[in-house]
This record gives sequence, C-alpha cells and structure tokens, in this order.
Amino acid sequence: MKTTTFNKLCCPFDKGDLNLKIIGQDLDGNILEGILNCQSCKRVYPIVSGIPIMSPDEYREFRLEKPLLNRMVGERMSSDFRLIEQEN
Repeated sequence: MKTTTFNKLCCPFDKGDLNLKIIGQDLDGNILEGILNCQSCKRVYPIVSGIPIMSPDEYREFRLEKPLLNRMVGERMSSDFRLIEQEN
C-alpha cells in the first residue's frame, strides 16, 4: 500500500479518521505490514502484504485475525476488533 493511499482511507464503520502504525515497508517506502485504528470507535484493521483488511465486522473472523493482531498491537485487543484502553 502506498503511503498516499492512507490519506484517502477512513473507518468503514463510522467514517472516522484512522491512525497508521507502520510495521514493515519495502525499499520503495510502500507499506507491507501495519495497523490502522479508528480514533473514534477504536476498531483495528491490519495491513497484510500491502492490503488493508477493512471488511465490516460481520465478515471478519476474529479467530483467524487474532494471532496477527496480537503480534501487531499486543494483548490490547477485544473480540470485537477494538483496542482496549490502557490504564496507567
């Protein structure tokens, strides 16, 4: 995924702005692996092999995505694809 593509994306659930965490890039600067998360609803969308996985919740399979998401964001995931707020 090109970094310019990120500027055109929004959360498919609530149309909120997304944050981007880049985990891996190729030599041209394209994003190969990363995580998008919505600022308002806290949903998380992985980027796998340069493709953002942004399907609606009902079409996603948490059991298949959980190992990948846990590796990317740690154990901060709930079973509804949202980030759990960290307490200090």
